[in-house]
Amino acid sequence: MKSWVLAVCLLVLPWAVAANERITIAAASDLRFALNDIVDQYRQWNPRANIQVIYGSSGKMTTQIMHGAPYDIFFSADIAFPQQLAAAGFTATTPEIYGIGRIVLWSARHEVSDWTLQDLLNENVRRIAIAQPTHAPYGMRAKEALQSQDLWAQLEHKMVYGENIAQAAQMAQSGAADVAIIALALAKGSQLSARDYKLIDANLHAPLTQGYVITQRAKENFLAHDFAAFMQSDIARNIMEEYGFALPTADCLEANSLCLD
Repeated sequence: MKSWVLAVCLLVLPWAVAANERITIAAASDLRFALNDIVDQYRQWNPRANIQVIYGSSGKMTTQIMHGAPYDIFFSADIAFPQQLAAAGFTATTPEIYGIGRIVLWSARHEVSDWTLQDLLNENVRRIAIAQPTHAPYGMRAKEALQSQDLWAQLEHKMVYGENIAQAAQMAQSGAADVAIIALALAKGSQLSARDYKLIDANLHAPLTQGYVITQRAKENFLAHDFAAFMQSDIARNIMEEYGFALPTADCLEANSLCLD
């Protein structure tokens, strides 16, 4: 990809990024492991890069950006949020897809690899953790999956809510919940990967089409644009695949459409 070749050429130049140039990234919590690894890889190319990443729920971060939060790049778990910001004039670039997420059943107490969503009705499942559906895309998709199986009304009294998907995972890990519906990318992360998980059929919910955008604040920030270009590199894409994200093909990235390898 020609734009990435140019970005790499700039990265190897010692003057490519000023010593005081920095970016703050707002990122959906499902990216906690994958994006940390990508930032580490980027710093190998550019050790002078000053990058801070703040993780949270996509809906809340969207509101924060609209109210002036100092974020330079926004990685959302649902591309609809960056599109909302773009439509309102808060972005310097067009939202781009960086991956398609999946949801899974995960538990520290139960062996769930052979479970279906119907097993959540069992009496030994007293609390089920999901991200708050009102502002967290993974919570929205968990609710949709349960609704598609006519289970939401039967299970709503068992639900406990995390502010974001990472908090929902922590609830299940700590024992505050018996089971959680979390991001596949977190289930593959270092703290949770010792346990098996059950992939939930993607046909049971709307796609978790995830997108990123550079904010107006970072319109002239070279580091922000260069890191965004790095997300389209083979290095970054391979890391995303390792954490379970499906990826658009190169041609589809250029067209910003949802076709997959």
